[in-house]
Amino acid sequence: MFHFAPYVLKGLWRHRARTFLTVSGSAVAMFVFCFVGAVQDGLESLTQERENALIVFQENRFCPTTSRLPQDYAKAIAAIDGVKDVIPIQVFTNNCRASLDIVVFNGVPAEKLRTARNLTLVSGSWDDFQQRRDGALVGRDVAARRNLKLGGTFAIGEVAVTVAGIFESEVPAEQSLIYTHLEFLQRTSGLDAVGVVTQFEAQLADGVDADSVAATIDEQLHAGPVATVTRRKGAFQASVLADLVSLVSFAHWLGYACVVLVLSLVATTTVMAVQDRVREHAILQTIGLRPARVFRLVIAESTVVCFLGGTAGTGLALLVLTAGGLAIGTEGVALAFRPSLPLGVAGILVSLATGVLAGVTPAWHAARAHIVLSLRH
Repeated sequence: MFHFAPYVLKGLWRHRARTFLTVSGSAVAMFVFCFVGAVQDGLESLTQERENALIVFQENRFCPTTSRLPQDYAKAIAAIDGVKDVIPIQVFTNNCRASLDIVVFNGVPAEKLRTARNLTLVSGSWDDFQQRRDGALVGRDVAARRNLKLGGTFAIGEVAVTVAGIFESEVPAEQSLIYTHLEFLQRTSGLDAVGVVTQFEAQLADGVDADSVAATIDEQLHAGPVATVTRRKGAFQASVLADLVSLVSFAHWLGYACVVLVLSLVATTTVMAVQDRVREHAILQTIGLRPARVFRLVIAESTVVCFLGGTAGTGLALLVLTAGGLAIGTEGVALAFRPSLPLGVAGILVSLATGVLAGVTPAWHAARAHIVLSLRH
């Protein structure tokens, strides 16, 4: 079959404009398909993150600024059976609504940040971060979006920090966060957060019933000045992103629509190519090509067109996702667009499968055409 490759390529080159437009359309559709897949992968990674951790926040919270828990709650939470460690977190964000350029500051004690998060510094050092009162560790993605460099300053509202390090994380959403010192964020002018925090992260021991511990925490803190709600970390993030989850679920169908679009586009182009070469296929059969070989030639042509477009669209999507560090977030929780090798492989395989399916009907008609009638065409 490979010795017919020059014939297939010449047939595509003969109608360059039509081939280019079909490849371009396939590329755009697969670009959107991969973007949708990246959002879905990011959502799945975020909602399944650290199921052995609980988030304690103020009851009826609708934005980080409305959750103000006494920092002393950490002692009561740490005393509960099954709780291994408690991390107080002060959250500040530039936008509580859904945004593609959300900036989230997390104020965390430096000694707890180093042990609780698996962060890999690509520039800067932990010593610089710990020594600077206004030092910040910036996620790689937000650094790319905001063009932040080591040693530079960055300000959102009343919060102004110095970049002491840029980090990567195994959790894609972490790379859209900026970590600062807890006390620095609490004492920033205008926040009025001394002695209070936005939430607590309770890390649990292995084998502990997370739901039981969550209920115990809320029960013991019920008599305090501020009532709390405690959820698994994944469930907390899913509840915060509830509206975005609905949009992502709808976008799931958009991905399927893109595949159908490619199927229709390539099938139409292949039908036109077969109609243009009715006599040519008849001549090929006259000189000895069997109908099955003509069938495979048409299939090969549609598959090549779809593969070229799908590979270009998939490659461009992965490049943009990797370089852009895109994320969407709301209420201080970021949802990272997660590019990955499996996503790229899936995009190319979908392109190949679509190309084969798109060529089946035109190839069947080409192989079944009557030779004499085709020569008279």
